[in-house]
Amino acid sequence: MTQIAKETGLGRESLYKALRLGSHPRFETIKTVLQALGVKIVVKSNQA
Repeated sequence: MTQIAKETGLGRESLYKALRLGSHPRFETIKTVLQALGVKIVVKSNQA
């Protein structure tokens, strides 16, 4: 968590609060954490 906090620029305690069970983090927070982890989200339409 410390490394993710460094890479995202977010506070470690803020990350724990945002990612705990029952929380409702902002999309921007989730996006920033996933980028720090090297994860990419792709949204794709199923329509032809």
